[in-house]
Amino acid sequence: MSIEPRHTHVSIADVSLHVVEVGDPRGKPFLFLHGWPESWRAWEGVMDVAAADARVIAIDLPGIGESVGAVPGGSKLRLAEVVHELVRRLELTDLTLVGHDAGGMIAYAYLRRYDDVARVVIMNTVIPGVAPWSDVLANPYIWHFGFHTVTALPEILVQGHQAEYFDYFYDVLSVDPARITPESRRAHAVAYDGDAALTAGFDLYRAFGQDARDNAAFAEAGPVSTPLLYLRGDGEGGDIATYAQGFRESGIQHLTTALVPGVGHFAQEEAPAQVWKLIHDFAAGPAASH
Repeated sequence: MSIEPRHTHVSIADVSLHVVEVGDPRGKPFLFLHGWPESWRAWEGVMDVAAADARVIAIDLPGIGESVGAVPGGSKLRLAEVVHELVRRLELTDLTLVGHDAGGMIAYAYLRRYDDVARVVIMNTVIPGVAPWSDVLANPYIWHFGFHTVTALPEILVQGHQAEYFDYFYDVLSVDPARITPESRRAHAVAYDGDAALTAGFDLYRAFGQDARDNAAFAEAGPVSTPLLYLRGDGEGGDIATYAQGFRESGIQHLTTALVPGVGHFAQEEAPAQVWKLIHDFAAGPAASH
């Protein structure tokens, strides 16, 4: 990373969150949530580009990397509660919350539960209980969703083989796997080095049933006006219009979608400058009015 980041730890209940920040502390804030199998370092490229004109913050999700303590069960709503408390502690206003993969699921739970975020960006993921969720679960190529929900077995089989196992996903789900550098791959593997970190990661999947129930309840509670940008890599597969329809049917009133050209699932690592431009331009638009 070309810009020296500021590292702190913030204690929230039973969790000590590892918080990494670059840019002007007085600038417009952006908070980034990583997915699986990644860590805060997934955002290093974006943070490098963004630091010149924003306050950019990334965290290790609870139990992963240098964040100590977990949210047992991996519920995205419970994780959103931790993120919400961090937002309160850091006194972030006019905030853009960005989540990739499982981090996007947390960002979705946040925007449904809280009204103190100006806008939300969700990247490269499907939301439990929101179409096309059922189609994704039925897709045999998404085999790892089922495997990761099995109790204890994924930890037993993956422990000691994190690098090789994670490489499979980087290589299969990226348009150009070389864009996910050896340094980044090593850092992510280290972030899941211990049994507790592996469990925190797999619990993100084990919570999908509860997440779907929570999101169904949110949809029944009524619409939300927080602006949402949904991003997918154009090499990732899936019809973005289907995802857009699912968001609108679940009550998202102000939705923007965009495809990131030339990338797959790990868009923020494959094309950080393009991803930042899309996020930056979106954040320049209207914020939520609560």
